[in-house]
Amino acid sequence: MIRHIVFFTAASSSNLEPILDGLALLTNIPHPRRLEVAQNRRSDRASKEVDVVVYGEFDTDAELAAYKAHPLYQEAIKRVRPLRELRFAADYEIARARTSMTSAGSL
Repeated sequence: MIRHIVFFTAASSSNLEPILDGLALLTNIPHPRRLEVAQNRRSDRASKEVDVVVYGEFDTDAELAAYKAHPLYQEAIKRVRPLRELRFAADYEIARARTSMTSAGSL
């Protein structure tokens, strides 16, 4: 499985809702196993740059490619690109990730 994570920074605070609305189009694309669009809570004091996060899970590279080729993906880009300042994306295979075996409560 592949995780696809994208971070966005709004060019202006007034662009935040339109960015969220534009990215919400992505949730209607059928290829991801899971897709979330959310506003950053900004709970990390050392990093305040990220405004919006897109998180997706895909079973295969072909599904991720189909997601990026979908017309709604293209529409989301068209709406969001003029409103954002920064965009950072990362994709990785879960099977190759280094993971912790501790429970979330023991951190």
